This record gives sequence, structure tokens and C-alpha cells, in this order.
Amino acid sequence: MQAEIPTARKESSAAADRVTGLDALELGGKSERPALGIRVWRSAWPKLLAIAIVLSIWQIVVWSEWKPIYVLPGPGTVFEDLGNLITTASFWDGVRLTMVRALTGFALAVAIGTIVGAAVSQFAPLRAAIGSLITGLQTMPSIMWFPLAILLFQIGESAIMFVVVIGAAPSVANGLISGIDYVPRTWLRVGQVLGMTGFAKYRHLILPASLPSFISGLKQGWAFSWRSLMAGELLVIVPGALSIGVRMQQSRDLNESSLVICFIIVVLVIGILIDVLFKAADNALRKRWGLSGT
Repeated sequence: MQAEIPTARKESSAAADRVTGLDALELGGKSERPALGIRVWRSAWPKLLAIAIVLSIWQIVVWSEWKPIYVLPGPGTVFEDLGNLITTASFWDGVRLTMVRALTGFALAVAIGTIVGAAVSQFAPLRAAIGSLITGLQTMPSIMWFPLAILLFQIGESAIMFVVVIGAAPSVANGLISGIDYVPRTWLRVGQVLGMTGFAKYRHLILPASLPSFISGLKQGWAFSWRSLMAGELLVIVPGALSIGVRMQQSRDLNESSLVICFIIVVLVIGILIDVLFKAADNALRKRWGLSGT
């Protein structure tokens, strides 16, 4: 009897060692994260290389005298003018006006797209009626809406907001619909077992499960709204509203090609910064769900 006790202890210890070994094997691929500076450099150097290549090609084209210097100035001239531009108060007033328009229109598009997407995913007759229409609206060029918007709202802020919203809302709705469609059926059955119905089912199960696709829809919706807004500011010039698009159009009218390129760079930089925010949100969601490799 006494001999059996040490044997049992040995078997228990061996089992514990096996479990520990499996845990170590599972976690063995993980290593300490490199220093912050190294991670920043790994992320930054491909972008810096791409910028260097673009600037080099740009300068080579200028040196080839393909176009006169007053039509296509070199990077040095453009960045000098850009440095002078961003120190003026009027420039930042224009950026503020453009961003207020962009965020307001995008917020309205998210609200409308979320409501429509949730309704279409919930009611089959509604999906059959307008499901294809939403996709059709998503693929329609936003600039096609401006003649109608001007007729409906005249030359004003409402015309721009109308096109921004109608350009972005279908992408948001489709993102939510796709996310809800791909919620695993097993999860829905578990929700039924737990007694989830109505709003609680959406709040605690369906909407969280559809977040990855929904964030993709938001990102695509922002891209549509941003492009629609830039087109609107070039076409619908509201008196007294000196936005980025208006100032760019003024520079073109005055043949100031360097300033035109400056505003193109500003729009590009804003788009990149917003994309970084969406990527950060997506990475945070993946990390929370255990889908990140780090």
C-alpha cells in the first residue's frame, strides 16, 4: 500500500510535467517584443523608401524638361511652398472646414448605414427589395450625384453633405450586412440557449461578432466620403468657405501649379493619417479577439 502512494505521486507528477511541456510548446513560438525604436524603424523604412523613390522619379521627370518648370515644379520648390503654406492661419482654417465637413458627413453616413444594414439583415423581404440597390449605390460614382444635389439644395453645404452621405452610407451598410451574414450559426444557437432575443441578441452577440467586417465597411465608407467631399469642394464652391478644395481650385485658376501640388500632398497626408487610425482600430480588435500574431 505504501509503495502505491509514491507510484501515484510519480504518475501525477509526470502528468503535470506533460501538461507543462504542452503549455511550453504552445507558447514556445512567442518571444519578447523588440524595442520600440526597432519596431518603429521596421514599420517606417519601407514607407521612407517608397517616398524616396517617388521623389527621385519626380525630380528626374523635372530634369527631363517634359513640361515647363512653371507647369511641373520640382520637389524642392513644392516643399518650400508647402512649408510657407502651413505656417499661415488661413491654411489651417481651410483644413478645419474640410475636416468638419468630412467628419459630419461620415458620422451621418455611419448612422444611416448602420440602421439600414441592421434592418436589411434582419428582414428578408427588405433584403430582397433593396439589397441589390445598396450595392448599386455603392458602385455608382459620387460625382454623378452633384447635378441632382445642386438642383435639390442649390450651391450650399447641404449639397456637399448630401453627396458625401449617399456616397459613404451604402459601404457602411454592406459592411454590417456582410458581418452579420458571416456570424457563425453555432454562436446564434448558443445565444438562443442563453435566452438572448431582440435588442439584447444584437447588442451582446451579433454586433460584436460582426465588428471585423463592420470596421472594413467603415474604412471603405470613409474612402468614399473623402473622395466625394474633395470632388464636392472643387465643384460646389460655397461663397466665403475657403476649404482645401476651394483654395486648390483658386491656385489652378491662377496657374500656381506648385500650390496645386501642395494641396494634393495635404489631401494625401490626411488620407494616410486616417488610414493609420483605422489600422490601429483593426489591430486592437484583432488583438482583443486573439487573432494577432504578436
